[in-house]
Amino acid sequence: MLLYLPKRGTKLMQELDFEQPIAELERKIEEFRKFSAERGVPLDEELRRLEARREALVKEIFSKLTPWQRVQLARHPDRPTTLDYVRLMTEEFIQLHGDKHYSDDPAIITGFATIGGQKLLLVGHEKGKTTKARVRHNFGMAHPEGFRKALGKMRLAERLHLPVVTLIDTPGASCAVGAEERGVAHAIAVNLMDMSRLRTPILCFVIGEGGSGGAIGIGLGDRVSIFENAYYSVITPEGCSAILWKSAERHRDAASALKLTAADLQRLGIVDEVIVEPIGGAHRRPEGAAQLLKETILRQLSELRRVPIDELLENRYQKYRSIAYFSEDGALTAP
Repeated sequence: MLLYLPKRGTKLMQELDFEQPIAELERKIEEFRKFSAERGVPLDEELRRLEARREALVKEIFSKLTPWQRVQLARHPDRPTTLDYVRLMTEEFIQLHGDKHYSDDPAIITGFATIGGQKLLLVGHEKGKTTKARVRHNFGMAHPEGFRKALGKMRLAERLHLPVVTLIDTPGASCAVGAEERGVAHAIAVNLMDMSRLRTPILCFVIGEGGSGGAIGIGLGDRVSIFENAYYSVITPEGCSAILWKSAERHRDAASALKLTAADLQRLGIVDEVIVEPIGGAHRRPEGAAQLLKETILRQLSELRRVPIDELLENRYQKYRSIAYFSEDGALTAP
């Protein structure tokens, strides 16, 4: 269940079930502020006490989230999208369109960006925020032309000696008939092949949902990082539940079994770094999340620029060759 509740008196925010105790406190804080302003009654001490309680409650709730709750946060309607990060952390952004074969796919945004004085190519899924925008962007589910657009712009970045930064946020690639007819699986495969040998640094960030081929189609890089409350998985929990238990109702069990949280992925060597989100999640502090992402991008690019390109490509190859675990008599063994 989702409720619309006020946050800081200026914005109606969509709240998840487990956030409701926080929302109730925030409502009470706003009532006190309104009463104080209208009646001229000083309530500073009481407000400080309530705000301290709210911060403590946020820390308590977010310190023990289940995998399914993190999936819910990754999908939160107020969570920053690629275009939000473009607005919050770039000094300049020149959007590029089209795949030169079929059309422009709004599910994937590409463009030249300047972040902290660093010029780069930015590629990211875009879900949209309003109902109209979500439909236009196909909820971030890219068609083959989206993947081809992304790869074409990456090849251009390679020729211009610009690094590539990708922002992953999709439940998966489009599974519409048209996408299949135009070769979505082939487009993803070509992206993986070419990104593996692209002669420029590639940074990949899972900012929300990292679902299946739609995610890996722009997700092969020298560094793969993930936000604390994002997820990365071969399938959504609902899809996994439908296959294993013939019903989507066991999505909570599936989320736990898939090991899709940031902590699980780092432990298994799937991601290189976890970006700890501002307290309460990126949807509560988008500016703080953008600052953390910006700092991570600049730091990682600085590190990768010191590596000769041939060594960078060899490291990239070995990185993906070593991601695997084999089960023998119930024991997990790395290659």
